[in-house]
Amino acid sequence: MRHQVSGRKLNRTSSHRKALLHNLATALFEHKKVHTTEAKAKELRPFAEKLITKAIHALQNEQQGNLHEGQTIDIHNRRVVGKFIRSKAVLQELFDSIAPAVGTRNGGYTRIVKTGIRRGDAARTAIIELVDFSTPQDGSFSLSKKKKVKGVAKPAAKVTPKVVAPVAKTEEVAPIAVAEEAIIVTEEVAPVEETVVAEEVVAVEEAVATEETTAEVVVEEAPAAETEAPQEEAKTEDEAPSEDEAKKD
Repeated sequence: MRHQVSGRKLNRTSSHRKALLHNLATALFEHKKVHTTEAKAKELRPFAEKLITKAIHALQNEQQGNLHEGQTIDIHNRRVVGKFIRSKAVLQELFDSIAPAVGTRNGGYTRIVKTGIRRGDAARTAIIELVDFSTPQDGSFSLSKKKKVKGVAKPAAKVTPKVVAPVAKTEEVAPIAVAEEAIIVTEEVAPVEETVVAEEVVAVEEAVATEETTAEVVVEEAPAAETEAPQEEAKTEDEAPSEDEAKKD
């Protein structure tokens, strides 16, 4: 039994638990809030506030001049905090921005806000944040639902602005413009198609006419050749002397 032993084990070894707190403190100083489990937030709170107290002491020493000769910043406290906060940018943010903002407070630099149970493992979650860097809240809220008021007539002024006249004009003008464009396109395209068809018809007629003329020429030339052939035969018969005449000679 762990009687009179402070702190929570968080189901981790000592080295793992220390590394967890170092990382959570670094994230808290960088983002000004961390959403984690309730147990981790309660363990982180005293650890982070001690580091903030170191930064405030360093700021007071720098303002009062309680430093060694030739020093302008408290190097000792920065090195002590640097053992836990390994990021140089976050370390500078802690000493230059967070410490001056919370320097007037006497503790209580962080706040824990419970956020219910987490789905999956049913762990209780919480948000730990820096008080001076959180969003301002007025603290007044009501969980009761607002009652609906019945019998209240709506003013007529809210209904009239909904009617917009220019919308109807645009709807009427748009089809007219489209029709005019369609008419223009048909007028421009139709003559081109007619001329193309007319040219094709003329070309076909010319081709048919040429074929007919060639056929007529062939028909006319063929009988002429046939008539010339008998005439030549007649000439040969006239020119050749008969056998009786040859004997008489």
